[in-house]
Amino acid sequence: MKTLHSRAARAVVVALAAGSLVLTGCSENKGGGSGKDARKDQKEAAVQSRAVVYGDAAASAGPAEEVPGARSGGTIKVYQEQGLSHLDPGQIYVSDARQLSDLIFRGLTGFQEDDRGNVSVVGDLATDAGTSSQGGRTWTYTLKEGVRDQNGAAITSADVRHTVERMYAKFVFDGPTYLQNWLSGVGYRSRLPGGGYDGKHLPDSVLETPDARTVVFHFDLPRPDLPQTLAMAGYSVVPRRTDTKEKYDKAPVATGPYRIAEYKPGKSLRLVRNEQWDPATDAIRHQYADGFDFDFGITESTQTKRLIADQGEARNAIQFTNGVEATQIQDVIGDPSVRRRTAKGYQPFVMTLTFNLDRVGNKKVRDAVTHAVNSKSLIAGEGGAYGGDVAPNLFAPTLPGYEPGYDPYGRLKAPAGDLDRARELLKDVPAAEKKLVLAYRNTEVGQKRKVAVEDALRKAGIEVVAKEIDGASFYEQIGRLDNPYDMYITGWAQDWPSPGTVVTPIYDGEQVADGNSNYSHLNDPHVQALIRKALTQEPAEAAATWREAHHYILEKVNPAAPLWYAKQFQLFGSNIGGARYGVVASYIDVRRLYLKSS
Repeated sequence: MKTLHSRAARAVVVALAAGSLVLTGCSENKGGGSGKDARKDQKEAAVQSRAVVYGDAAASAGPAEEVPGARSGGTIKVYQEQGLSHLDPGQIYVSDARQLSDLIFRGLTGFQEDDRGNVSVVGDLATDAGTSSQGGRTWTYTLKEGVRDQNGAAITSADVRHTVERMYAKFVFDGPTYLQNWLSGVGYRSRLPGGGYDGKHLPDSVLETPDARTVVFHFDLPRPDLPQTLAMAGYSVVPRRTDTKEKYDKAPVATGPYRIAEYKPGKSLRLVRNEQWDPATDAIRHQYADGFDFDFGITESTQTKRLIADQGEARNAIQFTNGVEATQIQDVIGDPSVRRRTAKGYQPFVMTLTFNLDRVGNKKVRDAVTHAVNSKSLIAGEGGAYGGDVAPNLFAPTLPGYEPGYDPYGRLKAPAGDLDRARELLKDVPAAEKKLVLAYRNTEVGQKRKVAVEDALRKAGIEVVAKEIDGASFYEQIGRLDNPYDMYITGWAQDWPSPGTVVTPIYDGEQVADGNSNYSHLNDPHVQALIRKALTQEPAEAAATWREAHHYILEKVNPAAPLWYAKQFQLFGSNIGGARYGVVASYIDVRRLYLKSS
């Protein structure tokens, strides 16, 4: 999953543990964060690497367990700096839209978590997490009765089929591709170029809907992770009769507890109760508040000031995917009454300075940048030890197979950068190759990151040409194969606890395409072979293969300089009830919020 905000990354976070923005931990705002606190935080983050439990029909039946003390009524205010990347479920693969999807969309399955951070996959629109047969190559789902969209239309298997098939259409370019690839191969779009809109459909040998409540997926290989895949926001159901194709991205139809009443892109969003939502069918969500009012364009620093002051509407407000602004962290942790109103955790994101290999072909340059970049300075801009820890490699502490001591570029020994080593590598590099174009977001945090990268690379003898990109469209723009940038800070989080959900989407050469997440354009035959090998192995055996792939990618290719492991530290108003750090969301869990008084 990719992050959008400074402490966010791309992909659908399905990490299990305590964490923040698409990810926990905290200490004074000193920058660095590689001491005892970091080790403690990473030990806690390892909870997120536990395997997910698949729930049966009893676990999947609604309503969701009541939040202690919860009451109904009132409108929750939501502060957010950047606008939303997408509203069309098929396009959702960034943390802001994924967080919103918890309020307005439902899929066949969903993630359920308890107060101890234990996560399970349960049936959402389906009666359970799924029934597998033929060694895991066939999965069958039965839809719950009484589930309707916001217009009162029953959700049927035809809607599920449509949801899958529309992902093959060309206009759906920014969402997950796991299911499509598993059903039809890497070139899946050619198998159904019309996306089902032209009356042509996937054959029953791939996707079968024998009656209105039954959906059967047929794969050529075992797919034990399918229940987790279907729980991704990108596979939320799009009702067939109300699909408006490209226009759906601005006015989607709700199946969850809230629906969109008004949307002004980049300015505001108003959610109200979806009266067609039946809590008896939903084991995951609540509908305590009357609605949510989003204000976009409010900087992180302004959000923090308002929430610290806790006056007026701010008492009813939350931060969505932004966090406490770095320079105000001491104001938060130094006041017990304010500190009680925080949610924090380790996110499954690894933040990297990703290279466009089509433009930065000289590995010496990439290695020099990796040695020169100042993780300590970058982390200070994120909030110090509250914002992250130095990343020595590309696997997060939340991921199975994480190696805390694997540090091929000496990031832990020199978190502020090794300029001597960087200059040595650049000694014989032509001047033209030492001029690099950096793409950055036009947000407060994006500006801080740009300055930190510019300063570190300038000291190493590299000229940085910084190019500003709108925060909401950042991943869309760097996701174009012909983008004019040499490097960009990106974040990626596991889609579920498996290295395959990291290595495959961002380093698989078969994922080099417009809109896909291989932002470095890495296309290496050896990496391909290791990915194919690992995907056919049992988890224990595959772990060694993923480790080999990780080491090869980082040492022999170096498509992305590891910078920091992300944490989240968020603030909410004093009238907000039910707030906790969500293991699945890596933010405040919006599914359980209520107002103490209205």
